[in-house]
Amino acid sequence: MQKIEIYSIDGVEILEQLNVFLKGKLTNQWGEHTLEFDNELGKGLVRSIGFDWGVSLVDYDVSFKQDTKIVFNIDKANPIEFIFISEGELDYTNDTEARPYTFERYQNIIISTKKFSKETYIFPKTAAVKVNFIYVLPGEYAKKKNNNLSYLSKSLFSAFKGENKVSPYKHYGNYNLKIADQVKQLQESHESGIVRTLSIEGQLNLILAMQMLEHNNYENGLALPESLSREDIKKIHHLSVYIIDNISESLSVHSLATKVGLSPKKLQLGFRVLYSKSVNEYIRQLKLEISRDYIKNTDDSISEIVYKIGFKSRSYFSKIFFERYGILPIEYRKKINTKQ
Repeated sequence: MQKIEIYSIDGVEILEQLNVFLKGKLTNQWGEHTLEFDNELGKGLVRSIGFDWGVSLVDYDVSFKQDTKIVFNIDKANPIEFIFISEGELDYTNDTEARPYTFERYQNIIISTKKFSKETYIFPKTAAVKVNFIYVLPGEYAKKKNNNLSYLSKSLFSAFKGENKVSPYKHYGNYNLKIADQVKQLQESHESGIVRTLSIEGQLNLILAMQMLEHNNYENGLALPESLSREDIKKIHHLSVYIIDNISESLSVHSLATKVGLSPKKLQLGFRVLYSKSVNEYIRQLKLEISRDYIKNTDDSISEIVYKIGFKSRSYFSKIFFERYGILPIEYRKKINTKQ
């Protein structure tokens, strides 16, 4: 495992210290600093931009060729970190917790360590990771006019006041696609000059607001329509196994939602989070993959296979099989038999 030591939470200094190890190319335009690398260590882009009142952004779009541990040694500051992963996952630990925690895709995460602490993020090898870090320095932010910090939940307000001197503050929250959509807009900003800077700052503030709102609702036992809890995710994981075991049955969104005790809307949201597909798209793809295995590994006729995967129309099955694989089922079987 390769290890990178960082001794700052200043965005520019983070990029400079990363580059000592990654040996990429540093650039600066419109106050936005970027580090781009493509070598034997991996490939990716890290960017940073700072704003007034102690708010800054560092985001990573990287894929390392080895497991990569980035260790932050924080001494003079203890920022509040608003973290959101839009692709992949990260393992996280600090020097006051015994076991690591996995930060997952689309999960809302807010943490703040005590001063003179150490944080470790492990980027898994060969996996694409896109993660957004918004750093907020509480002392600086409190100087902002109309900061309205007193309206925060009690626990988050205490973090802003620096009352987490003994143990770190942490919020490992729900999974939220609305935040994911906003982060995607931030990552895909194509403006230039002052328009780009203002756009990024506006989107950054909106993401912060959305992460705080999710946190507030989480603590009050409420669920945003676009949020999923860890329990919801587990239910959907179990449901995917059920779908495989019952692939020949009629599987409607309503019946599946009833089975796991979720609303149809929540179920669809969960499949978007886990599989980037609607329920019906997921089921159809699964049926096609299973049918392909049947064609390849059994002597069942195409009609028998159509029945086994729960389709009523052979012509419809042939149509969507061709759309997916670029070959008709009967031709695929001939091709397989020719190779044997």
